Amino acid sequence: MTARPISETIASLMPRAKAELTELVAFQSVADPAQFPRSECEAAANWVADALRAEGFQDVALLDTPDGTQSVYGFLPGPVGAPTVLLYAHYDVQPPLDESAWLSPPFELTERDGRWFGRGAADCKGGFIMHLLALRALRADGGVPVSVKVIAEGSEEQGTGGLERYAEAHPELLAADTIVIGDTGNFRVGLPTVTATLRGMTMLRVTLDTLEGNLHSGQFGGAAPDALAAMIQLLASLRAEDGSTTVDGLTADAEWEGLRYPEEDFRKDAKVLDGVELIGTGTVADRIWARPAVTVIGIDCPPVVGATPSLQASARAQISLRVPPGQDAAAATELLTAHLRAHAPWGAEVSVEQVGQGQPFRADTSSPAYTSMARAMETAYPGEKMQTSGMGGSIPLCNTLAALCPEAEILLIGLSEPEAQIHAVNESVSPGELERLSLAEALFLRNYAESKQS
Repeated sequence: MTARPISETIASLMPRAKAELTELVAFQSVADPAQFPRSECEAAANWVADALRAEGFQDVALLDTPDGTQSVYGFLPGPVGAPTVLLYAHYDVQPPLDESAWLSPPFELTERDGRWFGRGAADCKGGFIMHLLALRALRADGGVPVSVKVIAEGSEEQGTGGLERYAEAHPELLAADTIVIGDTGNFRVGLPTVTATLRGMTMLRVTLDTLEGNLHSGQFGGAAPDALAAMIQLLASLRAEDGSTTVDGLTADAEWEGLRYPEEDFRKDAKVLDGVELIGTGTVADRIWARPAVTVIGIDCPPVVGATPSLQASARAQISLRVPPGQDAAAATELLTAHLRAHAPWGAEVSVEQVGQGQPFRADTSSPAYTSMARAMETAYPGEKMQTSGMGGSIPLCNTLAALCPEAEILLIGLSEPEAQIHAVNESVSPGELERLSLAEALFLRNYAESKQS
């Protein structure tokens, strides 16, 4: 009796994968107790731990990381002398934003138009399911040919560095010959892609104070300094007229060498409204993969509904700065902090608080692991060759692992292609991509084990 191909095994496992992703998405695991109960993250962590135990993992543990969250670890021993591969994903998610803008509840996995919708479906609960699918398929097809470590982070989206600090204190825990980070994505659906670079990130909160208390705008407006107006002016100083990032002293003219990103494709992927211009200069790839980008991600101000005719005594904003490879995130933080202090108008009192930071990352795409992944992806995606691209997002753990395991090869793959709309409303995952990438990962583990034996 001939064993069925591993691709058929993975296809047969897809209904179970959907059911499990439905369970995992249902946890409102935003790692911010100010927004969602801590118990939601704890329940998700326990679900992940139970899933690893069910697959035969040993030493499964919930790691209490220094930022007050939990990461989940497990170890699956392979054949004697086999290499060790670390598989990474994170179970925490971004908040759902405006729930009324979702076409289906954000924490209920819903099938629509051939995709599965729900917060974390692609980023990155789907990544954990991808790892499970690959391992299950291998077990059903002769066994997992490598030793496997799995780490599922609990606060990646917050950028608070809990797992990085834990790994630094326990360097042997995540040591591996190769590391597969399942938190990026294909350049587009159906085009197998590994991510070669990641921008780093720094996150600051800036507060401006100008008055002892709010004042009547009719009685004092025109002479009394309004903190909200000061904040608007300060934030405007972070961009040139064309939208380019303009932080004093920060280089912003690097060029991307590699996969092109046509402007018309980007406009479609980003859902830019007709008649609205893109911001910045250079190619799209330059702007999103090779240059810094500042974003005001939050601002405290009175809502329109219920607003009173008052001058604001204090204003606060949260600012994200993406830092490209070749630049240091700590140095960028210092430059951004100095810029905010220097450009605050009217002598406003300035306080700056750092709330997150991660270094950029550049992978070695010439390594043997990439050769094994290229072969696997060409099989999983017939007629397509593996592409390498950058990614504008940040995964701070990458540099920590690179420093702790300098000999390890690090590959970045995942389910967050443009249609997934990660971090936005109506996030979704393509089940076809989940199936193909799970197959690619399974084949990669097999190819990699064979390459180490030869």
